[in-house]
Amino acid sequence: MKISTVVFDLDGTLMDTLQDLAESTNYALREYGFPQHSLEAVRSFVGNGVRKLIERALPQGEENPLFEEVFRTFKEHYVAHCRDHSGLYAGIADMLQTLSDTGYQLAVVSNKLQKGVTELQHSYFSSWIKVAVGERPEVRRKPAPDMVLQAIRELEADLRETVYVGDSDVDIETARQCGIPCISVLWGFRDREFLETCGAAHFAATPQDIIQLIRRGLE
Repeated sequence: MKISTVVFDLDGTLMDTLQDLAESTNYALREYGFPQHSLEAVRSFVGNGVRKLIERALPQGEENPLFEEVFRTFKEHYVAHCRDHSGLYAGIADMLQTLSDTGYQLAVVSNKLQKGVTELQHSYFSSWIKVAVGERPEVRRKPAPDMVLQAIRELEADLRETVYVGDSDVDIETARQCGIPCISVLWGFRDREFLETCGAAHFAATPQDIIQLIRRGLE
């Protein structure tokens, strides 16, 4: 397979954002007197966007009469604190630099709010990745293909030469809906056994593995 473009998931793939997500979730819950959650519990809640995160964390989910207030508080807190503990995983910067230097077009797509995605892009990977698509009204969240297709349009790239890189079942399904292959990383929020049950076919144990798989055309 000829590969010219690589689209990355953000949380659990490029960046370890779990602690900041957990702290903002628990801040919002605490403000309204609801039970808080452990880091591992929040890990199981992420992957389908922050609205779904709060739905899973809040008793009664969206049926809770205070849902919108809790969700608004979470968003305000997270935008202000999304960089407190988050950072690129080890080896990610070198991997992005290598791919960029080699001429690959790179993008990020995330179910995180667009404002948060833009903030993290500017702070951590704008040197290599110019297109970063987050949750916005006119673009459906993953696993719908919209975010990837939007990134491809902004890059003026070829979807047929694109590979997707993510850490979750949502990412595998997103790639499937786009008709492109997916590389599943093993340092993120889901383990290999779970990813295999979701149909994962290509695995990266380290960021350097991503480079090797892409160079070989996912053979």
